[in-house]
Amino acid sequence: MLSRQSGLAQQGAETQPSPQADADGIIWHDVAEWGVEGRGWPAEDMERRYARLPAKAKGIVRDAVWGLSQDSAGMLTRFQTDATTIHVRYTLRSSRLGMPHMPATGVSGFDLYGLDPENHWRWISVFKPAENKENSAIQKGKLTEGLDPGRRAYTAYLPLYNGIEKLEFGFPVGARTEPIAPRTEKPIVFYGTSITHGASASRPGMVHTAILGRRLDRPVINLGFSGNGKMEPEVGALLAELDPAVYVIDCLPNMVAAEVAERAEPLVRQIRESRPDTPIVLVEDRTYGWSWVKASSRERHQTSRAALIRAFDNLVASGVKHLHYLEGADLLGNDDEGTTDGSHPNDLGFVRQSDAFEPVLRKALGA
Repeated sequence: MLSRQSGLAQQGAETQPSPQADADGIIWHDVAEWGVEGRGWPAEDMERRYARLPAKAKGIVRDAVWGLSQDSAGMLTRFQTDATTIHVRYTLRSSRLGMPHMPATGVSGFDLYGLDPENHWRWISVFKPAENKENSAIQKGKLTEGLDPGRRAYTAYLPLYNGIEKLEFGFPVGARTEPIAPRTEKPIVFYGTSITHGASASRPGMVHTAILGRRLDRPVINLGFSGNGKMEPEVGALLAELDPAVYVIDCLPNMVAAEVAERAEPLVRQIRESRPDTPIVLVEDRTYGWSWVKASSRERHQTSRAALIRAFDNLVASGVKHLHYLEGADLLGNDDEGTTDGSHPNDLGFVRQSDAFEPVLRKALGA
């Protein structure tokens, strides 16, 4: 088996002429010249380079979906370097760095992983964006320092709930650095809600879509739209343009049973018109942490899940193939400790959710 290290090295893009060092002896590289992974459409189709829906979607999808699509959730860039210190500077779309239920490290920070000698992606550091008096949207600092000497591959995950206008990584003069081109394998496409979007991961690499991307060694496209994952046909048409290895439809937390009954089957059939053989995974909603003492929440789970399983059964009975189903009752565990606020997973919840998704995705991928 070809090691990931070797595979990544073979994917390395041609080294560009190095820009001049700044007054601090740092050479800055614009990620616009490197490329990012996790975007479903090419850069020339985008209104903003680090957005998630193409420019043509503006005015077609609802304004709320369009606005949320400007967040960089799920995107990453890769590079190889022998630098022992790595800097980052970037301009955010919003100076709101965090949210009441999610820290700034997850909303607006960067997460760095490195490839170890056993070819495992392991966490190294997170950039902590800080408020400043002039403009909190402009961030600059050390992503990590004091690394062991040696050349290795790195993955940097972009912010989950903020957008990026400009992004650069900096390395000391003398360091050998080159980008790693985005992988060309078919991605896993996740369409869903605030949970898919990343709430409430403590850092960008801890949302389940990122965890699964590492475990399955696959590119991932994150089309989670907070509060707005509603199986809408306008989004379905965009999904059908993509050519993934598998689709994951995880919208129930934003829908009630009547909406599921109305929209689930049409969405699958809409995708099937363009992608007749691509596996599709339908996912039930996670269980609210308080549902054990709230009958209304238990009823919502029961009715929406019943509507989704009926849609699944109808689709299978009508001859639609390559459909998979993931139950929601234990997505976050059964001890009620897997959320930040009863609804959105914390890091423990995202690991548990990844554990539940992984075997279903491996089956769908034929792995």
